[in-house]
Amino acid sequence: MNAMTHMRTLVLNADMQPLSYAPLSIWSWQSALVAVLQDRVIEVRTYEDVVVHSATQAFEVPSVIALKRYRKRKNVSFTRYNVFLRDEFRCQYCGEQFDIRDLTFDHVVPRSKNGGSNWHNIATCCGADNVRKANRTPEQAGMKLRRAPYEPTAHELDAVARRLPHPRERLHRTWMDFLYWDTELEG
Repeated sequence: MNAMTHMRTLVLNADMQPLSYAPLSIWSWQSALVAVLQDRVIEVRTYEDVVVHSATQAFEVPSVIALKRYRKRKNVSFTRYNVFLRDEFRCQYCGEQFDIRDLTFDHVVPRSKNGGSNWHNIATCCGADNVRKANRTPEQAGMKLRRAPYEPTAHELDAVARRLPHPRERLHRTWMDFLYWDTELEG
């Protein structure tokens, strides 16, 4: 498989902060290169020794780009991943942290009791506690939520995403200056 197949480009907002940490804002290198050539973004960094060719020109491949205009983030999408992220991949009943494969979500007020599927009624749950709670409210099941479900802001999800461990081997070294602004410097 071609090594360029897995190359991605980090997308920064106009303030040089990642457009999103949750999930990390990345584009394919092809989309990023087109945006650079169309003068829609600013090329901040390129991959060393990686060049692509057209019939008549050679182009460096962008590893980091920035939007020219600041894009304000609005509401957070109500998705399984964002619910898990809001709850830091922790079961809201037992408090244990799990791999995403081992999580489900729980309707705090069951659907059969008119509980909706929304930010304020969905909590991250492990399989064992989901089975134990069954089709009951936490009170009926003798269980206690560690934190009531709520609708997070984009900034709250970004803060959680920054605290969680990232597989650094998948993050290109040219991205590090833009992803870890708030980490302590070595002395």
